[in-house]
Amino acid sequence: MTRFTLAFLLLMPFLHISHQASACTNYIITKGASTDGSVMISYSADSHVLYGELYHWSPGVYPAGTMMDIYEWDTGKFLGKIKQANQTYNVVGNMNEYQVAIGETTYGGRSELETQSGAIMDYGSLIYVALQRSKTAREAIQVIGQLMEEYGYASSGESFSIADKNEAWIMEIIGKGEGGKGAVWVAIRIPDGYVSGHANQARIQTFPIANGKTSITNKDLKKWNDPNVGCIYSADVIEFAKSKKWFNGADKDFSFSDTYAPITFDGARFCEIRVWSMFREVNKNMEKYKNYASGHDLKERMPLYILPDHKISAKEMMHFMRNHLEGTEFDMSTDIGAGPFGCPYRWRPLTFDVDGSTYVNERATATQQTGFSFVTQSRSNVPDEIGGIFWFSVDDASSTVYTPIYTSSRRVPETYARGNGKMMTWSDDAAFWVFSQVSNFAYTRYNAIHPEIAVKQDSLESLYFSRVADIDKQAQLLYAADKIQAVELVTDFSIKNANELVYFWKKFYQYLFMKYMDGNIKTFVPGAQNPDVKQPGYGESWSKRIVKDNGEELKSTGSSGH
Repeated sequence: MTRFTLAFLLLMPFLHISHQASACTNYIITKGASTDGSVMISYSADSHVLYGELYHWSPGVYPAGTMMDIYEWDTGKFLGKIKQANQTYNVVGNMNEYQVAIGETTYGGRSELETQSGAIMDYGSLIYVALQRSKTAREAIQVIGQLMEEYGYASSGESFSIADKNEAWIMEIIGKGEGGKGAVWVAIRIPDGYVSGHANQARIQTFPIANGKTSITNKDLKKWNDPNVGCIYSADVIEFAKSKKWFNGADKDFSFSDTYAPITFDGARFCEIRVWSMFREVNKNMEKYKNYASGHDLKERMPLYILPDHKISAKEMMHFMRNHLEGTEFDMSTDIGAGPFGCPYRWRPLTFDVDGSTYVNERATATQQTGFSFVTQSRSNVPDEIGGIFWFSVDDASSTVYTPIYTSSRRVPETYARGNGKMMTWSDDAAFWVFSQVSNFAYTRYNAIHPEIAVKQDSLESLYFSRVADIDKQAQLLYAADKIQAVELVTDFSIKNANELVYFWKKFYQYLFMKYMDGNIKTFVPGAQNPDVKQPGYGESWSKRIVKDNGEELKSTGSSGH
């Protein structure tokens, strides 16, 4: 089987390709599945026009009647006003001071449900407003549901990862379309000890029907915080589908995904394949879903969550976010599309036509259009002021470095702050532009440059884990005497570490540029006027392709040139 496959052509009538189909990846690790007992989620915000920066909302107290402006996250369009909460919490990126973290992926779903005139709450606003108002994952789910019900839902289908220091959930929602208000949704808790993920394809299928013990509807408010409850859903999620004549069976047989976002070739090949790429690294039995992930067998879907064969660390989560389908037949570094230097990237679009046939490029987790990505650690064994770690990076996760930000931080590093540059505004000390310079230079000679980047990543992130362990100890000692000073300590550390990383990476880019410019590889020679210069060319295999393509025109007659 080749990666540029005609199977795509055969399925074209059933596909709904949009920009959302290629955006964003989330992985979820529960408390019992992690090496240190933390709950973790990861997220890559993938958009060709998203500028990577670190958001921050300070905590606040507001008088009754205060209103809050809502702007669509994707476009900046003003959507309307909502009632402000009496009290809001500190939010750094996608995680708050109580260690609640939220990520998302867009799956789109039924096109007739994509718009809802007058709706105010888009998916981005739901995330960041919920983070400002929630102390637990369950509370965030409740806030999101109530906001959609009161103000309408202004986006297409979404999957949310929602975690706190004890639990992790997947919440999948889709709007009610024109003439309706709000959304229908299902939230499933990932059982402790298991892992999950989602990547632009709705993954919740059947779920336990409300029984008042382990599964409830959103109307059963008294049961929301019952630890035995592992499924919560909007009371009308099934009835709404029946009213649209999309489902007419028994409630126990209702599948959210199969009804609102049926799996298609692109849903598997561009989206589920990214979940499979992580699952297969933690459970060898996942190889049996290769044909499903490739889009060639859609009948046997992957489970929503799986039991891993080992405990997973935050560092391994970073590794998952850097995956290019290595070790599989879909590895993009091994065919002619990778060029002479094994570059595992394909410039968009995801599909292309040749002689009347349509082919696909692979869509891996690590991708060039990432605005920012993160790995969160919610830790129950330390106070909230110290427990939440937001490992943040900008640009392509494969060529960047995650820096730790404590989520109680009351300020953010200047190099990552909002307003320091934009997508079409250069800023010389903006993290996004500094890391983008390195990654884009690496794409030009990937097999030589990227290994040097990987060494620096490993060295720096290992150093940062060590630093966090030290700061944890210092902060906990200080916390016993003065909580405010403990918060100040972790804030200062977060800022200093991140800023130093950016300035180091600027120097690293300068070194890489000097070493690899003009197709050469130069090495400094102490005491010599000039560096040692190697000219590796294109390599034997690629040279043979050149000869096969137009060898007679290039064949030497015996002379040599410079």
